[in-house]
Amino acid sequence: MTDVLIVGYGPVGQVAAILLAQRGFTVRVLEKWTTPYSMPRAVSYDGEASRILAACGVADRLGDVTELSGEYTWKNGFGRTLLHVRAAPDGPSGWPDSTSFYQPGVEERLAERGAELPGVQVQRGVEVTGLTDHSDRVEVTAVDGDGGPHTYTASWVLGCDGANSFVRGWLGAGVTDLDFTHDWLVCDVVLHTPREFTPNNLQICDPARPRTAVSAGPNHRRWEFMRVPGETLEEFRTEASAWRLLGLFDITPDNARLDRYGVYTTQACSADVWRRGRVFLAGDAAHVMPPFLGQGMSSGFRDVVNLAWKLDLVRRGRAGEALLDTYQVERRAHVQHAIRMSMDSGAVICETDPKKAAGRDSVMLAALRRRTQQRHVRSLREAIVDGVLHRADDGTPTPRAGEPAPQGRVTVDGRTGGFDDVVGVGFTLLTREPATLDDDAVAFLDDLGAYRLVVRPADDGAAAGDLADLDGVYSTWLGGADAALIRPDFYLFGVAAGPDAAATLVADLRRQVAAPALHP
Repeated sequence: MTDVLIVGYGPVGQVAAILLAQRGFTVRVLEKWTTPYSMPRAVSYDGEASRILAACGVADRLGDVTELSGEYTWKNGFGRTLLHVRAAPDGPSGWPDSTSFYQPGVEERLAERGAELPGVQVQRGVEVTGLTDHSDRVEVTAVDGDGGPHTYTASWVLGCDGANSFVRGWLGAGVTDLDFTHDWLVCDVVLHTPREFTPNNLQICDPARPRTAVSAGPNHRRWEFMRVPGETLEEFRTEASAWRLLGLFDITPDNARLDRYGVYTTQACSADVWRRGRVFLAGDAAHVMPPFLGQGMSSGFRDVVNLAWKLDLVRRGRAGEALLDTYQVERRAHVQHAIRMSMDSGAVICETDPKKAAGRDSVMLAALRRRTQQRHVRSLREAIVDGVLHRADDGTPTPRAGEPAPQGRVTVDGRTGGFDDVVGVGFTLLTREPATLDDDAVAFLDDLGAYRLVVRPADDGAAAGDLADLDGVYSTWLGGADAALIRPDFYLFGVAAGPDAAATLVADLRRQVAAPALHP
């Protein structure tokens, strides 16, 4: 019997397998395709996704398949700049706010990492055909490429099997569709001779033909063209159409290779149910959004890093099953922000009415004139609004509970670097002074594997076990609080002030991990 059976081995399934195996889970993955998909789908991810990839142990393996996203410029059909932003190379997560990447390369590195972990077993060419939840286990039936039947048993099943998810269908989960559909011809290109593109990422908001030119990782580029009114799908999705449109950017068969072309229809939707019993959804199986802000895969990573630590506490008997109810409560609400922001950007980009586009241009040009300097891209860092959060006496989350925690440079016991590398990833209690905790609270934190650190200024002579805050990130972030408790998924459980601040936070967390189920 396996602890977790994952259906689907795209990047979200890969990250889930690694995060779970690193916690000691046995993981079986069933992937219906015999070989990994050889073409990119996503082309960028945010700083939170970078932090999660680092937690998977692959950060030092991605250099040749990633690059800074750099500048992102929107122009109108006349070539006037409507918006110009720059992705910060040192965002609040301790990583660049946006990274462009070659997806097959990243998936290869994730697969290598999974193969290093003894708890991960991947079976390709096996398609899941049925699930039976027996309340204490899940029975999974599947067939291989020859039609041979197989049966597997797992404590939990996680569906990471994409937008056409079998697992979602088994759950009977309805989908809330926000009706944002546009056809785009996606062209993945490798140039014969490398060329510098300025800006590195360009969006042309031309009502006659909205189009995109972006990095897809080192030595790879992507161009996208929206189908406009009066254009049939049949004529639009041909190779001849791809080369004709690429010619708008001086990309021809003489100077480039067209690796892939195909029509992608944008969607904006999310599943109404993310968990039933011992079966969960994550990634595109749970939500799909327009690609304009690069949040689809990043959101999937946030799904599985949220679920992994909760499953871990339940498996180890440190929390009740009710803790797993908070997965849907937290993630389904949280991802709506990314979906809405992606739709809002898409509405600007996809406008094909010339009069409406002219009005849009006037508003955006006026806003650009009012700015005195270039804006910087920020990842869509949004707070969790409900779930495992520090609560006031009336049961409502306290101010700041659920906000994403930053990552700064620190020194602890002579080691210097980013917080996650120096300290580790897990529950973390940060205090301004040594915490006053009773034996039960200390035992609880130790059982969680939590880190307890006193934040000191860099020049304050930090003692053994103290955290020297090299750039003042944590001192500033704490603000008026005396203690902060951070969750393993890099979100803040809560902050508190006063001599009993740490004890208050720890006591509340102890209550909540064994609390009755929350319901959305």
